Amino acid sequence: MIRPEDAQFHPPTSDDPLWAETNYFGLYAGQDTGTPVNIGVYGLFREPLGIAGSTVSVNGKRVTTPWAADYWDAWEHLPLPRPGDLLHYDLANGLRVACKEPNRIWDVDFVDEEAGMELRFRFTALMEPYDINDPGQDPLAAGRDLDLTWGHAYAGHFDLTGRIEGELSLRGRHLPIDCVSTMDHSWGVRAERQTSRLCWLHAHFSPEFAIHGLFDFTTENGPDAPSPLSLTHGYVLEQGKVRGLKAGGGTSWRSGFYPERVELRVTDTDDVTWDLHGAALTTFPWQAWPGTVGHNCLHRWSCDGQTGYGEIMDFIGLGELGAAYNRA
Repeated sequence: MIRPEDAQFHPPTSDDPLWAETNYFGLYAGQDTGTPVNIGVYGLFREPLGIAGSTVSVNGKRVTTPWAADYWDAWEHLPLPRPGDLLHYDLANGLRVACKEPNRIWDVDFVDEEAGMELRFRFTALMEPYDINDPGQDPLAAGRDLDLTWGHAYAGHFDLTGRIEGELSLRGRHLPIDCVSTMDHSWGVRAERQTSRLCWLHAHFSPEFAIHGLFDFTTENGPDAPSPLSLTHGYVLEQGKVRGLKAGGGTSWRSGFYPERVELRVTDTDDVTWDLHGAALTTFPWQAWPGTVGHNCLHRWSCDGQTGYGEIMDFIGLGELGAAYNRA
């Protein structure tokens, strides 16, 4: 079970210097215009080392290099303010985050005056945090394999769907932000070199209906071929109630490992089965840290006659990427 104090830093349970905690806010704007932009705000905090990494991205295009996006800013060794406080932090890259109510309300501000970039939004939770390690909440938590889908990095982890409201100003363009999306917070030993894959995705149809899932997949078929998805964790939020996903999978049709088209079938603990179909609107190579690439796409989703939006992050370590492209 996730408690209010889990919004804060945790005492490391390992003497590994690569112990880390993360906060990720993914959101989108302009979905009513037909050309939405995907926005990502990320902090990776290595408190034992006194440093933080942070990335901020804005992208409404199909790009394969981060500097071709609408906006990209990345830092790897920001000084971590002391004493460490994950409820209120102000980093040297211009990112300021204040958690007004633990695990419920965050205010996020980011300013890059040189680039003409200002981002401000409030995240308000629509549910309780979903603990992927609690068998009482997640039906797939019991007996899980720590080496599967970032197990050690996700020794503590929750996902949380909420309402996001704010504004983006970028190089003279102004976009209001009003969307439903999902943030997460994790803590554990996060190695520099990633050796497993992770598909982290969600589809948001309204404040009353959203589906979030984590999947494993294979790179054996190469960068431009379909690959199966196997559910490891997830939930459905429906009319204010959260039900864990107990089974599911699907297929990603890929181009350069970007999930261009996705079909999913998942079943929740009430034995309700959901069929989802997603089509990519954007592509972006998100390097949360140097050892991995998140093949990021904002998707337009359909499910049971409803249309929604949400992003996919298909993370692959650089070693596995290199091997896959050499095979191809």
